[in-house]
Amino acid sequence: MPLPVPVLPEGVDPAWLPPTAFRAVGGSRTLIRGSGPLVETVHGELAEACRRFGGRVVRDAVPDGAYDLVLGLGADDLGDEGFASAREGGTTKVTASGGRGLLYGLFHVVRLGEAAFTGEWAREIHRPSLALRMLDHWDNVAVHPVMGQVERGYAGGSLFWEDGWARGELDRVRAYGRLLAACGINALSVNNVNVHATEARLLTDRIGEVAEIARALRPYGIRTHLSVSFAAPITLGGLPTADPLDEAARDWWAEATRRVYEAIPDFGGYVVKADSEGQPGPFAYGRSHADGANLLAAALEPFGGTVHWRAFVYDHRQDWRDRTTDRARAAYDHFVPLDGEFAASAVLQVKHGPMDFQVREPVSPLIGAMPRTRLAVELQVTQEYTGQQRHVCWLGPMWSEVLRFRHQPELPVGELARGGLVGVSNVGDDPFWTGHPLAQANLYTFGRLAWRPDAEPHAVLDEWIGLSFPDAPPQSADGLHAVLDGSWRTYEKYTAPLGVGFMVQPGHHYGPSVDGYEYSPWGTYHFADRDGVGVDRSTATGTGFAGQYAEPWAAQYESPDSCPDELLLFFHHVPYGHVLKSGKTVIQHIYDTHFEGVAEVEEARAVWASLAGVVGPGRHTRVAELYDEQLRGAREWRDQVNSYFLRKSGVPDGRGRDIY
Repeated sequence: MPLPVPVLPEGVDPAWLPPTAFRAVGGSRTLIRGSGPLVETVHGELAEACRRFGGRVVRDAVPDGAYDLVLGLGADDLGDEGFASAREGGTTKVTASGGRGLLYGLFHVVRLGEAAFTGEWAREIHRPSLALRMLDHWDNVAVHPVMGQVERGYAGGSLFWEDGWARGELDRVRAYGRLLAACGINALSVNNVNVHATEARLLTDRIGEVAEIARALRPYGIRTHLSVSFAAPITLGGLPTADPLDEAARDWWAEATRRVYEAIPDFGGYVVKADSEGQPGPFAYGRSHADGANLLAAALEPFGGTVHWRAFVYDHRQDWRDRTTDRARAAYDHFVPLDGEFAASAVLQVKHGPMDFQVREPVSPLIGAMPRTRLAVELQVTQEYTGQQRHVCWLGPMWSEVLRFRHQPELPVGELARGGLVGVSNVGDDPFWTGHPLAQANLYTFGRLAWRPDAEPHAVLDEWIGLSFPDAPPQSADGLHAVLDGSWRTYEKYTAPLGVGFMVQPGHHYGPSVDGYEYSPWGTYHFADRDGVGVDRSTATGTGFAGQYAEPWAAQYESPDSCPDELLLFFHHVPYGHVLKSGKTVIQHIYDTHFEGVAEVEEARAVWASLAGVVGPGRHTRVAELYDEQLRGAREWRDQVNSYFLRKSGVPDGRGRDIY
């Protein structure tokens, strides 16, 4: 029986799957071949499209020539998620080896729209480059007194949890799984990596609630994962130790994991944040992170599960007076000596940069330094340091730069990430899913780049626009593209210059505070004084971080003369009069980019205003209100940063503009 398409609650935005996106598919004569749960999902999608647009869908053995579209199982060389597509003799054909592949093939046809039924083309093979394409939800079951329902969440409460329990009505969760499948995401962790007391119990006596969420996501091929506490044998099992080499602790994890798989047979595995920012870990027992990860890997391995062990481990009680300790070095220093010691079912999950999801960071050297370890690269889709979904900041170009970066000539990051691509989710229970309607583009882009890391991000943006606004005329689609394209660099211009990072309000991280973290224990400094600004991370005179890179990058980052301008202050402390490759001094660059950034926000705001008659009124009003806030925030960033550096340096703006 075809599985019905989930119905969205009234008032919830359909995002990139509005009914009209299925117009071409629904108007066709379609044949489906094969059986299985995900084939029934495909059947349900097509049946609903035909109900709306007048087409016809039938099952099994009818000659192909009578149909516009044929989807079926039978290909034996494509893996579970791959599919092939072709158009010949007036029929569009999609074949797959498994149900997931057929589902992805259907959404491929939806993306193509009318073009899927035009002309002829030879067989094309589509396979995901990365086997795991995952979102980590930082959702709390019980509302946390400081971090709220969703830590670093900017789109309302949790989709999964309400009033301390799993939501009873999960239709919207099913709809969410549908959105994720449509952009290629296949896995999801349902709770915060900072595991509090209530969330810890999801592993044991509350696993049934996780099973219900997994049941809602399963029809769209989404495997469910769970964040767990390393101390669970003590806090949940009553043992005196969580030592990863202790036999009783190992037995406890094995039994707890067996019970998880009884409840969720297709469970994906665990996510662990250990020995980081107060979370317990193996260091308490004198053990390594490989020891800790391998403990959980051994429990998961019999069931085909994976432990994602986060490499975000550093000293967050640093003495700001100590110029030798460098937070950027921490992950490399901790984990490179362990290369080759992690079990096959353990994945080391590495943030794409060495610090913390800043608007501009170098690519983490750890990603290129552990060839004998399965690595997953972690991106932050939620905009903690990039405007918190109150500012437009489409991150596709930044992520693409990261995924195409080559530590050595042989392989880009996108191919080194053998353990997958993981994004910190930007979704909540807001009617627009992501709070800012245009922040949906970040989630969609993450999924498509996880499927194919070398994809052209601007083509992905156009894909999202075409699906989300299928009735927009070409000039309006161009306007939508214009307000997103370049928005990352605009945000960078009016916030933190030349890779210096942070300079944000402590705690919540929204808005400027140039010295907010300068004298703190968090290790996030810019070291501005009367003579210059930036952190010396050279090997010759600084912390040595530049030397963690392979050549040619180590040599390029070592000298301010060869370091790329956009990362200059990340790697070097330079005078305000240092001349950039652009020909400007550092101080003039700071002044100019902050004024330019505000002007670009004003221009984008005007473009959005011109789309009032094209974009739905709810979407348009929400975005217009947020553009007002973005412009206010951009002006505040401009004035505070420029005034700070004028007062530090004593160097006036060469163009004589108002700096306070």
